[in-house]
Amino acid sequence: MDDRPRPPAQAPGQPRRAADRPGCDGLGVGAGPDADPVGIVDIGSNSVRLVVYRGGARIPVPLFNEKAVCALGQGLGASGRLNPDGRALARAAVGRFVALGRAMGVSRLDVLATAAVRDAADGAAFAQELERDTGVRVQVLDGIEEAGRAAQGVQCAVPDAEGVVADLGGGSLDLVRIADHRFVDFASFPLGLLRLAEASDGGQPDLAERILDEALARQPWLAQAAGQTVYAVGGAWRALARVCMHRMGYPLHVLDNYTLSHTDARPLLDWVAATPVKQLAQVPRLSKKRAPMLPLAAVVLARLMVAVRPRRVVFSVYGVREGQFMQGLPADMQREDPLLASMTVMAREAGRFRQHGDEVADWMAPLFPAEPPELARLRLAACIIGDIFWNEHPDYRAEQAFHRVLRLPFMGLDHRDRAGLALAIYHRYTGDTDAALVGQAEALLDDPARVRRTRIIGAALRLAHTLSGGAPGVLHRTRLDRTPGGTLTLTVPAGDPLFDPRFVERRLDKLARVLDLAPAVAVASAE
Repeated sequence: MDDRPRPPAQAPGQPRRAADRPGCDGLGVGAGPDADPVGIVDIGSNSVRLVVYRGGARIPVPLFNEKAVCALGQGLGASGRLNPDGRALARAAVGRFVALGRAMGVSRLDVLATAAVRDAADGAAFAQELERDTGVRVQVLDGIEEAGRAAQGVQCAVPDAEGVVADLGGGSLDLVRIADHRFVDFASFPLGLLRLAEASDGGQPDLAERILDEALARQPWLAQAAGQTVYAVGGAWRALARVCMHRMGYPLHVLDNYTLSHTDARPLLDWVAATPVKQLAQVPRLSKKRAPMLPLAAVVLARLMVAVRPRRVVFSVYGVREGQFMQGLPADMQREDPLLASMTVMAREAGRFRQHGDEVADWMAPLFPAEPPELARLRLAACIIGDIFWNEHPDYRAEQAFHRVLRLPFMGLDHRDRAGLALAIYHRYTGDTDAALVGQAEALLDDPARVRRTRIIGAALRLAHTLSGGAPGVLHRTRLDRTPGGTLTLTVPAGDPLFDPRFVERRLDKLARVLDLAPAVAVASAE
């Protein structure tokens, strides 16, 4: 194990408002849609994977994703060498993936190797073989570098992450503590699931717990994250999250940012650790290849929780590959807000007109006095995508928009906020407030004030797009005010047929009712 602290690459900083971000002029973020894609080949202990991401954007949008299960690290603990069959298969997979990346015109192709290659006696020779075969440099990450990449992958989606990032693979368990946006402590253990299963006589729980507790006890800094968050990274823990969702009857089947409180997590993890694999394999949408290792994955997370004592566990679908992606971005792009970047890309690709979410958000801001920054950010996100579902069938537009927002892989959005955003867009399209899907989403919000807020945002978006026709540069000529006496006043310029009040009265009335105010229209005097 190598747990020497090592300064990471510059971590992403504080997110900025869309108006302050470069590239938010309606063309999206970064270099724009025509940038060449970026490819990453990840050679792990169990699988080799190629992901090709869209280039020139803050968010790692996968254009292609293929995995080959090679079991390169199988038997490594006993033999000290790579699995011969896995080695041959991995060599073929890397050759194929490099050729695919070139055929796709990637601007950069990074080939990463992790625990199995770095720990095996013949790992260096294998990396050299790959380089001779493909002509591409193979980066063999040491444990601290692998841990840092995983932590950057989490920060790619959650720039304000605080706590411990834990990446569980087949060959290693890698840990990073994040404080004040910096990576301050690192550890890497040869205790991935394949290696831990070998060391614990096939995954015997008592022996595995003892091995883990001894290793974690050598990292006293873990206790400094008490009361914060453990970010669980890796395919085994994503599969574990799916099982926990099924066990809880959780209404939203989105793995990223699925969160368990400490209180809920412990009995769930104990149940998974004690449940026969055959029963676990019956969980819908669970990869049957993952099921055999799930009890051991639950043991690892449970012992880590004992060592850290976190307030919650957050499951992340982002890790080493996304961290590598982030390292290739300019510093100013790294600082962009991932949620607003995601929304901007969607608006660029699906909107009718140039993206003008900032204009809409500023126009409705008087409805939300003393609004905290985190809620203002979510309202801005709703405004950015407030008109992108225009081409759905009118009879199903609200429902289709709701499901897409609720389920799409947005970065930087927890499940509670995801539900709120989906509801705001649903109400923007005047969806049925008594529909069952509304009740499920409102249950995730679990806050009457937040529920009411989604209805206000939805009604305000409806009025904004009726006033402007969805075109930019129009709304700033009007003004919304909550005036004394409990009135919602819309002020429009005099003598302009575009703003004839008769065509917006119904939308204004609806917004006023949601706010418990009386509607009024004022005509500004001509100058």
